[in-house]
Amino acid sequence: MNAFKIKYSVDGQVKITEQSNDDIKLIVVQDNCRTTVTLCAQREIELLELKTSYPFKPDKNDLYFFNGYQSWTDTKEFTVNERGRDVKKLPKFLVNAFAFDRYGDASFHAYGKHRMHGYDVFYCKGKNDKFILNLNYALCYLLIELDKKQKHLNLHYDYNCYHVKDGEQLTVADYYASDSVTDGMAYFDNVFPKKNMPKIFGYTSWYNYYQNINEQVLLRDLEALDGQFNLFQIDDGYETKVGDWLSVDKNKFPNGLKPIADAAHSKGLKAGIWLAPFVAEEKSELFATRKDLFKRTPDGGFVKCGANWSGFYALDLENGEARDYVKKCLCHYADMGFDFFKLDFLYAVNLEPTKGKSRSMVAQEAYTFLRECLKDKIILGCGATVFNCINNFDYLRVGPDISLKFDDVWYMRHMHRERISTKVTLQNTVYRSFFNDRLFGNDPDVFLLRDDNVWLSDAQKRALLTLNALFGNVLMTSDNLASYDDKKRKLLNDALELFYGANVISYTRKGRTIEIVYDLNGNSRTLKYDTEKGVLL
Repeated sequence: MNAFKIKYSVDGQVKITEQSNDDIKLIVVQDNCRTTVTLCAQREIELLELKTSYPFKPDKNDLYFFNGYQSWTDTKEFTVNERGRDVKKLPKFLVNAFAFDRYGDASFHAYGKHRMHGYDVFYCKGKNDKFILNLNYALCYLLIELDKKQKHLNLHYDYNCYHVKDGEQLTVADYYASDSVTDGMAYFDNVFPKKNMPKIFGYTSWYNYYQNINEQVLLRDLEALDGQFNLFQIDDGYETKVGDWLSVDKNKFPNGLKPIADAAHSKGLKAGIWLAPFVAEEKSELFATRKDLFKRTPDGGFVKCGANWSGFYALDLENGEARDYVKKCLCHYADMGFDFFKLDFLYAVNLEPTKGKSRSMVAQEAYTFLRECLKDKIILGCGATVFNCINNFDYLRVGPDISLKFDDVWYMRHMHRERISTKVTLQNTVYRSFFNDRLFGNDPDVFLLRDDNVWLSDAQKRALLTLNALFGNVLMTSDNLASYDDKKRKLLNDALELFYGANVISYTRKGRTIEIVYDLNGNSRTLKYDTEKGVLL
């Protein structure tokens, strides 16, 4: 039986123990592959963390699936010589200037040369067959770390001074660990039964115009959509500043947004809207006038979440007035008739820990709050910690934003793990596909077939469209379909046949390629995708 090291504080003194004592009683139960650790407090304590480890000797032929911290974080099957990029290797002035360490876990997890890590679900295929799943994710993330030098697989729950009352009983660890990936995947499917989420085929304004949208452009693109589409979504650029959600830019939208929602409904489409509800940019009216609504760091500064727009900061969801503001903005667009909400930059809510709550607790409460605000509206999460989205959101973006060049400009390839990249997001699309229709419906991001304002080759566009159609429950574009010729329309129709009718049987990494086997109309077919060139072979 594994030893569990518990770290806690009592009467201001930090203690570490592997067994029951006068402060706490530990009950460890191992039932087949499932392990639970229950803590019974004999007096009031502050729970800090829980750790355990397994002997694990890496093999050069093994493939390791590490789930990234949030939905944009690069996620794939890694070889033993690959690892997540440590953004803090960049010059400190650059990291600070652009807040590159604020998009993922770099600000609170120490990366190491000999360590690889992920969150809540892990598997290893090869000599060291292994599958691990966190069943306690609503209470605390499970960090799963491979220490190649020490030859250990470490499991770590970070509770961040969680207050446990005298006499309280708490399940502090609950996870499944199997020496069979096949058994582990079967267990995953049993824990998260199939949801049968409706397929979304839609349009979003972002990946063509970005913030340069207006009423004329959107109505023109809406008019070009045919009856195959079921969603028209307005993305960033309608608001005067990020955070000022109730202030619509009158120069771009002199009639407001309701006429566009009404026009979408008149064509039989759901109307969608984008918001980043937990943040506001530095130049917003909200930040200028209501700094009391924003979260503070222990030294009194504001919690910066990245360098987008004019730089942006996190609202404090522990503040009732901040929650009221978020609810007011969401309900404003729900009452206007919008059916679909793309909620972005959600990682910001728990970037700075809230004392007495784990990061997962903070995100779980915040995402549940969004669901309570929007009731039965459709929610697509984006930039969110993955497992907190379960039962709160209908769909989740499972990778970073695509880039108009396959792997973006050269210098961005050295930045944070959540960077914009078509190359990265396509790998996330494949390797996170076992989440699809079980945790939520997967959104692989958009496809682009247009000729202008994009630098993907025709072969890369085809691969992007094909993989999105095969592996996702959401298929979106930002193209004006009026520009499509017969060849592009045929490519799209072929992809729609995959989207609605194909079933992926398997995907296998072989070096730089992924071999994909799928069934369509009773016929088995095989594709090979080159991850470096971004093309189908």
